[in-house]
Amino acid sequence: MRAAYLSLAIAIVAEVVATSALKGSDGFTRLGPSLLAVAGYAVAFYALALVLRSVPLGVAYAIWCGAGIVLVTLIGWVVMKQPLDGPALVGIGLILAGVLVIQLFSRSAAPG
Repeated sequence: MRAAYLSLAIAIVAEVVATSALKGSDGFTRLGPSLLAVAGYAVAFYALALVLRSVPLGVAYAIWCGAGIVLVTLIGWVVMKQPLDGPALVGIGLILAGVLVIQLFSRSAAPG
């Protein structure tokens, strides 16, 4: 099961890198960021496919999306200087809380 969650972490990081590279690709008109985005998504989907062998689809996807949203938003804020207002911070906090509830308390996250 640890291998599944390691693969999930790889999928999350790859998706975050790919999504962040999309901003720099300027609509796929810049080669380097465009290639990074495509490669990142390929790694992310491959790793997610491995995860789905042992983690329920809903749980894996909720963690993947939730963590991805939080990390991409933080990169936008820190690296790209995109402002976050109070409601955005509350929403991100709720997403993070949801991911933590699934991980810490849901029996659905355990192997079936």
